[in-house]
Amino acid sequence: MQYIYLGCAIAGGTFLLIQMVMMLVGLGDGDLDFDTDTDFDGDSSAGGHSDSWFLGVLSIRTLTAAVTFFGLVGLTSLNNFDAGETPSALAAIVAGFGAMYGTYWVMKSLMRLQQDGTVRIERSVGKHGTVYIPIPGNHDGAGKIQLSLQGRFVEYQAVTPSPEKLPTGAKIVVVSVVSGDTVEVEPLLETVEV
Repeated sequence: MQYIYLGCAIAGGTFLLIQMVMMLVGLGDGDLDFDTDTDFDGDSSAGGHSDSWFLGVLSIRTLTAAVTFFGLVGLTSLNNFDAGETPSALAAIVAGFGAMYGTYWVMKSLMRLQQDGTVRIERSVGKHGTVYIPIPGNHDGAGKIQLSLQGRFVEYQAVTPSPEKLPTGAKIVVVSVVSGDTVEVEPLLETVEV
């Protein structure tokens, strides 16, 4: 059993070192993820089942961590603590799974930090908002609107093809983007429920 642990520690450590060197010299992120339809919460995007959450954890990076820690903990418990083969195997398995999931969690947390938080005006089309500064009718000038977009409260210049001026507080819907900071809006027709 000692040779299995030693082999895993050497192989995993070597591959971990190769991944780090690849990242440092810019040859990629050093990881190849397995293609699964599973997100971080463990819900399958295909059917909402959580029976394959484990597949979402699998990647070369997490498997490398698992093999490395399996070998290191197994070897340490067998040689330094005189634990015997069964307890050292259990400790190695727990350490391997812990390292795999820990690496997965850290990488997902880092990826969340890298997400682009830029508000894109194109995503405002179809959104409802409120007139902040009155908008002249027939594209005769620009006013301003406020709306919630991508979890933020934003203001944009707005024009309208409507023949009537849209007053402050009027409810609107964005119908198109005119420029990088201007949208075209129409009054939102309130439906009366019977």
